[in-house]
Order: sequence, then structure tokens, then C-alpha cells
Amino acid sequence: MDISRAEQRILHILAQGGRIDVEKDDRGHIEDLSCVTRDGWHYPGLDIGLFRKLKRKQAIQSRGGGPYRITRRGLGLVRSQLDNR
Repeated sequence: MDISRAEQRILHILAQGGRIDVEKDDRGHIEDLSCVTRDGWHYPGLDIGLFRKLKRKQAIQSRGGGPYRITRRGLGLVRSQLDNR
């Protein structure tokens, strides 16, 4: 399955140890998203549409109410690059 360049960038950040933090309102709807690298920097290229596409493709998952991380399926979708660790 092909993924877009924006999805590829987010998955690379997550594959290197990053996370997606989600803030929800009292009804459980998403208010704010932030993609954080393993070094603590915020990546500005994530929006709600891209988040939903990654979730629909089962490339990211949250466990126990924690931040969203990459799944094994997501690791299979991401193309390898020299800077992946």
C-alpha cells in the first residue's frame, strides 16, 4: 500500500521514537494534536486529516490512554532511510 509523503514523514518521526500527543475535550473529541520527536521538538506537519488517515491504515495506535505510537503495520509501511534507527 502506498502512503503519501506527509504520512511518510510522520511515520519516520514515530519510527525513530517520536509520539503523537492528543488533547481531547470533555466529550472525547480531539481538540489539539502535536507530533513530538524523540528529542522533544514539535513537528508542525500533522493535522487532523493526516492523523485520521494514519489511524485508518492502522499505522498508529494508543495504548492505555497514552500517546499514539507507530505499530508493526506502520513500520512495514514506512520506507527505510539511512537515518532510521
